[in-house]
Amino acid sequence: MAKPPFGALTGAIVALGTVLGCLAVELRAVGYEQYVESVSTAAVLMYVTASLIVATWVRYRQTPLD
Repeated sequence: MAKPPFGALTGAIVALGTVLGCLAVELRAVGYEQYVESVSTAAVLMYVTASLIVATWVRYRQTPLD
């Protein structure tokens, strides 16, 4: 069985969270205040998802593969 791509998935989700965070800053600077909260929430959700994937990765590595 092939190893699940935890590292690539985590990296992609963290990158998406970073892009969304930068977008939120840009939206605030341009004056689109009504969208900043939604985009910021999505960015935080991406970071939480990435941390849960890392926790799953750690748990996966601790289980013996028989």
